[in-house]
Amino acid sequence: MKRFLLVLLVLLLGWIGYERENLWAFPDIISAYTAKEYCSCRYVMNNDAEYCRGYVKQWLPTSGFADESASKTITVSGMGRTNKAQWLSERQGCRLNP
Repeated sequence: MKRFLLVLLVLLLGWIGYERENLWAFPDIISAYTAKEYCSCRYVMNNDAEYCRGYVKQWLPTSGFADESASKTITVSGMGRTNKAQWLSERQGCRLNP
């Protein structure tokens, strides 16, 4: 049994090493997805704020959320990362800001 657990641990650590870039990028996905999708829902599709908040809700919660309606900029923080999306125009829609 101990040998099996040791082999399983070695395999798990090998997989983590192999997928390290993807695992490192994962926290950015939460806040980026939420900012971009909310911006599109709110300012491209012209839905109300309450509906769009429900639309982008995920099982991993965000720690910060700001909808600056004057500049049509959405700022979302989650898992230690912050991303912004801004509405550009009807033709271009929303874009993630670096």
